[in-house]
Amino acid sequence: MGSAAAAADTRIRRRAHSKRVARFMTVPFQLCVQAETVRRPSAAGGPLSSTISYYPTASGVGKEFRISTKELEPIATRWDISRVMGPVRIGIVGFGRIGAEHAGWIASASGARAVAAADPTAARRQLASDRGLRATAAIESMLEDPSLEAVLVASPTSMHFQHARQALEADRHVMVEKPLAMSLAEARWLTAEAARRNRVLAVFHNRRWDMDYLTVEQAVRAGVFGRLISVESRLGQFDSCVGPAAREYRPNWRNEAAFGGGGLLDWGSHFLDQMWRLMLPARPLRLFAQLRGNVWTSDADDFARVVIDFDNGACGLVEINTTCARPLPRWHIDGALGSADSPSSPQFDVGTWAKLEFTPAEGGEPRPLPPAPPGLTEAGIWERFASAVRGEGEAAATAESALPTMALLDAARESSREGRAVGLTNKIDFKP
Repeated sequence: MGSAAAAADTRIRRRAHSKRVARFMTVPFQLCVQAETVRRPSAAGGPLSSTISYYPTASGVGKEFRISTKELEPIATRWDISRVMGPVRIGIVGFGRIGAEHAGWIASASGARAVAAADPTAARRQLASDRGLRATAAIESMLEDPSLEAVLVASPTSMHFQHARQALEADRHVMVEKPLAMSLAEARWLTAEAARRNRVLAVFHNRRWDMDYLTVEQAVRAGVFGRLISVESRLGQFDSCVGPAAREYRPNWRNEAAFGGGGLLDWGSHFLDQMWRLMLPARPLRLFAQLRGNVWTSDADDFARVVIDFDNGACGLVEINTTCARPLPRWHIDGALGSADSPSSPQFDVGTWAKLEFTPAEGGEPRPLPPAPPGLTEAGIWERFASAVRGEGEAAATAESALPTMALLDAARESSREGRAVGLTNKIDFKP
């Protein structure tokens, strides 16, 4: 087979013969040809083999391969696509601190493999190369690799939209670090483009599975608090949001508005995402926010307070306060049946934060709330993404599921800028 054919994108059609439906996935040619060797026994006892046929497309450029089965089983079977195609090959845009962490999570994930990285700094490219990735200075060079199936966007927040757009327009599946984009309008454009191209677009909202959040959610769903009155979700510390950022690029970018810095877009995107999901089926009605730069930054926010009124009468508060010298409880919840607090911890520790104590409204000794079962790990999120790329199931946090969070982020900035409450009922449908 010539090099042009070997580099061409191809399509595999897998028929779920019990339902007479088809799923389509685009994969590199050199991965597809492994399908010729797949042999599995059928339920009837005979061999279940696979054949692969070569078809030129109408344009004569791409090549289409159709996998069909002989001796179909009398019952529905699940074709093991990962055995045919191998792990989903992923390129990382932005090999800073979080990009490098993702490389480790991907390495621990079944069905996914990081193969490339794009970063403008030589030191970070060297780090990527040392980890066995093909390193380039720009996303354009990385996308020239025809075997690359998916892209992680781990660049500074202000670059998320552009890099995700470039990856989608190159027909790659995309995972974007939170937040999905800088605005709801950008996020909607990416979501629509991914749907138009039949590409998977996901957001790395890993805090949906933090132990502390899951413990609070479990108690709320079980009716421990009765009718919810108030839920307060805070991060309080006297330390910049920058954290252990990669020093080689722009170590202070998380405090610079031009790069999408500030506590609201950083931790706030996680906590707002948790808040509206926790309150379901209630919907947000209006929001009031105060965003201030006090100690660590002058043009972004190191103090962000967002108050949300919900249509069930409850009030939600999200606060990112990095100018707080005395640690505050991560959670405080009030309901008609009682209240609960999580321990104050100066360090990020979801295990400690999950140790909530509930005090009944009618009196009595505080008692610990039972911890929730462990949630999805970061590697598990990547496994879900890889399965979605292969046509098996849905990504853990789809782009659509993050649109309400983007609406809240937009409204918070509008409220702080104009000094007034902002209505939310006409912004977006808040649904999981």
